[in-house]
Amino acid sequence: MQERVGLKLLEAEYITQGVLDEALRQQRENGGTLLSWVAKLGSLTEEELANFLASLYSVKQVNLDETEIDTKVLDLIPPDVANRFQVIPIRESKRKLTMAMADPSNIFLIDDLKFITGYEIEPVVAVESAIKRAIEKFYGSPDSLANIMQDMEAEVDVVADDDGDVQSDEIDEASQAPVVKYVNSLIAEAIDKGASDIHIEPYERQIRVRFRIDGSLCEMVSPPFRMKAAVLSRLKIMAELDIAERRIPQDGRIKIKMNDRTVDLRVSSCPTIFGEKIVLRILDRSNLTLDFEKAGFTGSSLDDFMRAVRSPYGMVLVTGPTGSGKTTTLYTALSMINTPDTNVMTVEDPVEYNIEGINQVAIKEDIGLTFAAALRSFLRQDPNIIMVGEIRDTETGAIATKAALTGHLVLSTLHTNDAPSAVSRMIDMGIEPFLVAASTNLMMAQRLVRRVCPRCRQEITYHQEVISELGLMPEEAEQCTFYKGQGCIDCNNTGYKGRTGLYEVLPVTPGVRELILDRAATSEIKAKGIAEGMVTLRQDGLAKLKQGITTAEEVLKETAPDT
Repeated sequence: MQERVGLKLLEAEYITQGVLDEALRQQRENGGTLLSWVAKLGSLTEEELANFLASLYSVKQVNLDETEIDTKVLDLIPPDVANRFQVIPIRESKRKLTMAMADPSNIFLIDDLKFITGYEIEPVVAVESAIKRAIEKFYGSPDSLANIMQDMEAEVDVVADDDGDVQSDEIDEASQAPVVKYVNSLIAEAIDKGASDIHIEPYERQIRVRFRIDGSLCEMVSPPFRMKAAVLSRLKIMAELDIAERRIPQDGRIKIKMNDRTVDLRVSSCPTIFGEKIVLRILDRSNLTLDFEKAGFTGSSLDDFMRAVRSPYGMVLVTGPTGSGKTTTLYTALSMINTPDTNVMTVEDPVEYNIEGINQVAIKEDIGLTFAAALRSFLRQDPNIIMVGEIRDTETGAIATKAALTGHLVLSTLHTNDAPSAVSRMIDMGIEPFLVAASTNLMMAQRLVRRVCPRCRQEITYHQEVISELGLMPEEAEQCTFYKGQGCIDCNNTGYKGRTGLYEVLPVTPGVRELILDRAATSEIKAKGIAEGMVTLRQDGLAKLKQGITTAEEVLKETAPDT
């Protein structure tokens, strides 16, 4: 039947004979459907193929991402049938079941569905990738956490005492197949969804599992409470932690291979009153965007920053709260200036990503390898560029400052709210103003805001109070088009997909240097920076809001008004 569709595509000149022959060969050797191979070979898109099929068989075409599916009809089709034949029911009306299919020509399948459901089947065409997303959303994949947890309930019987502690051998229980499968699938699903962290939190009578996706925590399906000790022990075994020690925090690492790529997980356990909370930080090298423009860093701010990091000496400070992307910014800068004729050395806590051609050192305070100790060692290693993961204390700050003054380029991070505050933070640490003024090339603050999902975004009009809070004039707002995501399968119904950066870049110009020497207030330094063309975090946020990249809620949440 599909070969007939292939011939129709050939007659309509959508594909060539060569493409049809190759698609048939791929189908014979690798399985799948002929139509899916035609789309994969790139002769026409899935949407074009769906349009053609809808026209050929006189059936409707639906956009599943924008179609509301009646969850009551999902029980009519077993999950294994939906997965095997790539179909999903949409709605039922007058004993007729509307069924989304990638191939409406399969009359034998339609007859089988009629037999299974007891309904007349009204086929509609949808693109195969959208059907797969809908099946995963409503049924789960064959290896979904929900299906695995059914196995855990059925196959594992662990008796817990009143405190929830497992009585039997925890190593044996942590090695049982359902527990191993659950933990592996939990990690795989987090990586697949682009999560940055996995939180596993024990409470009195439940375990809560959450993923941090695009900076926000999303609650996921949780394992049975009686599996608490087994799941936590499994994670500790994988991270080579002491499973018998529950009284003190522990740190470890897990390295896994997934889809031909290696992913590191930084594991942290912390004792709580109901057991150990475990957080896994996912360090996926493939998600590391070493491209400033893709990260939203453009214009004069990017020019000023690149001028500073390409300087042969001096210090560049990147500030912001935890999770604002400071380390990624420094990695990106290092990847751009790392050449065979430079000696680049970094000291980090811990080393998050391995970058080829850079000497990276992880601090170990228990044996005396601190930031300051590593920096002193670096200066005897003839470095050109030094990256300090964070300036935390006076000693580290003093050595970094002196290194910047003696012909080295030093990149580091600080925890401050904006770029000008980096000056007062350094002075508060005990670094003399003249050293800060002489050594610093540039200070930059950054934040991450969520991007509006491009698939489900719609125009929106904000209330006048929101416009006023943003600091926009009414006539200015009227000339802008604002967008907000309505929620779809692609964005997990959040309305957001991915993140972009907001940047506040303050070059240390002669005017700013004079203010630092005079111990001027942060507000004076900020005012001077704005007068010299500095774009503040709020201004950068408003620019991205006007471009339709983000929303007012994100800008207000991550930036403070300019005063």
